[in-house]
Amino acid sequence: MDQNMSHHHHAAIESEPPTPKTGSAMPPSVGHMMSPTDPDNPQNWPFRKKFYASSVATAFAFAVAFGVTSLTVGIQGVMAKFNVSMTVAALGLSLNLLGISFAPIITPHLSERFGRSPVYLASLPLFALFILGAGFSNSFAALAVCRFFAGFFGGPCLVLIEGTFADVWSAHITVTYYSFLSLASYIGAGCAPLILGYVVSAEGWRWTQWVTLMIALAAYLFGIGIPETYPREILRSRARRLGQEIRLAKAESGVTFAEMAQTTLFTPLAMTVSEPVVIIITFYLALNFAVLFQWFIAVPAVLHLVYDFTLQHIGLAFIAAIVGALVSTLTSNLIEAFTNRLNGCTSMANMAPIEYRLIPATVGSLGMIGSLFWIGFTAKPTISSIVPIIGTGVYVWSSMSILTALVSYIFDAYPAKGTLSALTLMATTRILFAAWLPLVIITMIMGLQGQWAYAVFGFIAIPMIPVPLILFWFGPALRARSRHSAPVMGNGKHMVGHQVDQEIQMGNM
Repeated sequence: MDQNMSHHHHAAIESEPPTPKTGSAMPPSVGHMMSPTDPDNPQNWPFRKKFYASSVATAFAFAVAFGVTSLTVGIQGVMAKFNVSMTVAALGLSLNLLGISFAPIITPHLSERFGRSPVYLASLPLFALFILGAGFSNSFAALAVCRFFAGFFGGPCLVLIEGTFADVWSAHITVTYYSFLSLASYIGAGCAPLILGYVVSAEGWRWTQWVTLMIALAAYLFGIGIPETYPREILRSRARRLGQEIRLAKAESGVTFAEMAQTTLFTPLAMTVSEPVVIIITFYLALNFAVLFQWFIAVPAVLHLVYDFTLQHIGLAFIAAIVGALVSTLTSNLIEAFTNRLNGCTSMANMAPIEYRLIPATVGSLGMIGSLFWIGFTAKPTISSIVPIIGTGVYVWSSMSILTALVSYIFDAYPAKGTLSALTLMATTRILFAAWLPLVIITMIMGLQGQWAYAVFGFIAIPMIPVPLILFWFGPALRARSRHSAPVMGNGKHMVGHQVDQEIQMGNM
């Protein structure tokens, strides 16, 4: 999910504070919304403070992502308790994702008005409250409602993490920091079956929610001192403290309700028919996430039916997914380090053309196709279970590499307001697709047989292979025709840059 990322490079603020009543005035804010020499600028903080803020954001996102997939581990218990089918029980996952899908639309406006820290510190307790309700539910309707609202209130944590990372880390390492923040969601989701397989076997399905609650509480206690990182809020707080006024440019996310709706609702809808770059990336990431989240329903079912795995062994199979996410972070970092060195890029002042951010997706697109056919045609009793399990690890590596590359690319593809709308569309759409596919995947596997069910996804993904290359070579020309476009510099960088990194926040899910 990818928003509130807006001021790495865009000049988004005009600040001409009068002489303060106390203290001395700071220099006007430019670029990152705060002067590069301003000691309050999060990018000038000591490393330990940056690391703490990033770690808290990671812990909060991990807790919510863990909660997303936690109930899938106890799905058999839910079916037995409430006498429902697997498809109905899977609503515990899908409704949670449906709740999260609202976060990219509303979180930018909350963050703009209150800053990041208050939203973090309100979001996680509300998430925990509904996780508690889910654990105590005595009807499936109550469970479904609580799971939806746990996603709705927890979603901002998955959105804000990108804004926090963009606030404190430099834009010239966008792919690097995005790959690290993505680990929070990928590993959080993957750890749920790994940890809970043993717990649920011994204690029952309700413990999927109790363990999630414990993790949320631990994250909250760790993060209760999170510093405010949003530059606009830092400037507002400083002005109030010094008794001075500061003039900020209008927030890119809008001020009035009509402006907010235009930016994160109506413009994204219009982009579905008017922006070729956004359309193709949105579809690619929607397919990516739909397949990613169906594994949490399909893998346990297939490993149990084909290989007679126990719940504990099924959980261990998700180690491959966690390893795949870690390897994706490593490869994406190495690729960015190499391309930055190739282009002589050492800071925001001389960033490499954004097209180089697409390279991880170029490699990942091949892995995505190969892993789908690999898993589909090897999950059978005559072939060792380790073969399709490794295939899921390859898929996760591919999925995260593609996500990291394409979202990092969009950060600077348009000016701030256009990028905010594009990221809102991309995030909301891929989460909705992720909510849909788990509801039908078992029916697909039973109807088409496993190999052809995944072959269908493989064939759909084949036309996506050249997408990163098309964007690499023709992206600047396609964007230049857009009404959301900005002037492009000779090296392919926008003159107004990467503003969406901080004001927009869309989360990594």
